[in-house]
Amino acid sequence: MKIKLPYGKTFQETEIDDSRIQGILTSHLEEYHPEDDQLTIVKKAMASPIESKKLKELAVGKDKVVILISDHTRPVPSKYILPLMLAEIREGNPDADITLLVATGCHRNSKKEELIFKLGEEIYNNEKIYIHDCDDEEMLVTLDEKLPSGGDIVVNKLAAEADLLVAEGFIEPHFFAGFSGGRKSVFPGCCSRKAVMYNHNSEFIDSQYSRTGNLENNPIHKDMVAAARALGLCYVVNVVINSEKKVIHAVAGDLEKAHEAGTDWLKDKAGVERKEADIAITSNGGYPLDQNIYQTVKSMTAAEATLKDDGVIIVCSESGDGTGGDAFHKAFLEERDIEKLYKGFLDTPKIETIPDQWESQILCRILLKAKAVIYVSDYDPKVLEDFHFIPVKTLDEAMEKADELMGKDSTVTVIPDGIAVIVK
Repeated sequence: MKIKLPYGKTFQETEIDDSRIQGILTSHLEEYHPEDDQLTIVKKAMASPIESKKLKELAVGKDKVVILISDHTRPVPSKYILPLMLAEIREGNPDADITLLVATGCHRNSKKEELIFKLGEEIYNNEKIYIHDCDDEEMLVTLDEKLPSGGDIVVNKLAAEADLLVAEGFIEPHFFAGFSGGRKSVFPGCCSRKAVMYNHNSEFIDSQYSRTGNLENNPIHKDMVAAARALGLCYVVNVVINSEKKVIHAVAGDLEKAHEAGTDWLKDKAGVERKEADIAITSNGGYPLDQNIYQTVKSMTAAEATLKDDGVIIVCSESGDGTGGDAFHKAFLEERDIEKLYKGFLDTPKIETIPDQWESQILCRILLKAKAVIYVSDYDPKVLEDFHFIPVKTLDEAMEKADELMGKDSTVTVIPDGIAVIVK
C-alpha cells in the first residue's frame, strides 16, 4: 500500500505491506461534499445565526467594533469570512470604526506576507489591522471578573474597549481544549501570557477531561468560555474545513451555542475507532499547521492514542519555522531526564506555570509511552535530537528506522492528518 502524508505544501510517501496495516484513520470529512460553494456556506450560516441577532443588527449604534481574527498558524479561510462580516457590520453602521485584531495568543507576530496570504490584498491594504502581543503591558487590561479556577482575566485593551466584539475562526479537534474555535479567539487569542499560562497549568493539562474532542467537564474549556463571556464576545463565525483547507460547513451566532453546534457536527464526522499498533504514523496536516515543532505535538497525541506501550511514533512535519517556542526548547535542554522533567511539571502550582510548559508536559507524556519518536523533517537534526526525536529526512528512512526498532512484521496504523481526527 502506498502511504501519502501531507508535508509542508507537498507530501511524504512510502510503501508498506498491506498485511501490516491495522487501519488508515481518516476523518469522514473527506467523504462529505457540500452542495454549496464556500462563500454560500458562510452566507447561509450568517443569515441564520444560532441564538443571536444577525451581525448587522448587533452593529447598529456600535461605533467601535473589533473583529478577532486568526493568525498565521491557523488555516482559517478568512477571505471567505471577513468580507461578509465587514459588509454586515457596515450595513448596520456605515460609520463603524472597525479593527481587525490578530489573535496571536502567545505565538510570534504574523508577518506581512502571511497576513496577505490569509486575508487577501484588498483587506490587508484597506482595513485597520492590529497584531496582539501578549507581553505588551501597555495594551493589556485586567477585567473585574475572575476565571472559574480563580485566575485573572488579562486581555487586549482594544478588545476590552470595543462596543462590539466578534470573531471569526475555525473548528478542529484540539488536543487539550477539546476543540478550537469559539471562545479560543479570546482565550488564549487576545490574553496576556500570564493569563494563558495560568489556564494551561499542569493540573488542567493532566485532567482526563482535557482531551481531543471533549468539552464536557473540561477545566480548560470552562475557563476559556468564562473569559470570552467576561470580555463580551457576543458573536462568532466559525467554519469547518477539509484537508484541502476548503470550507465545508459553517456556524454563526452565540459564542457557545454556535460553537457547540459546530463541534457536534464535526464530532460526528471526525471520530475514528482506535486501531492499536506497534507503529503509528501521522502528520500535522501540512502547511500552515506544520510550521514548527511546538504545533506538531498536537498530531503526536493522535498517534499516542493508537500506539501500544513502547511502540514507535513517526511524524511528518516540515517545521521550517523552528521550535515554535524558546521556553519549549529550553525545557528539554536544561533537563535531559524525561521522567524528572515530567514530574517537575506536575509539581508546578498553577500560578507558577512557565511559558510553553503545557506543550512540554504533553510531549514528555508521549515520549514516556513510546520507545521512540521518529521525526521526518528537513529541519536541523541537532535541534530535533534536543527533543529526544530521531531525525530523518524522508518517510522511507523513518520506516527503516521503525522496522529496526520494532521488527519488519510489526503492525502499523496510519493517521494521515493527526489534527483532523478524534480517536475514540
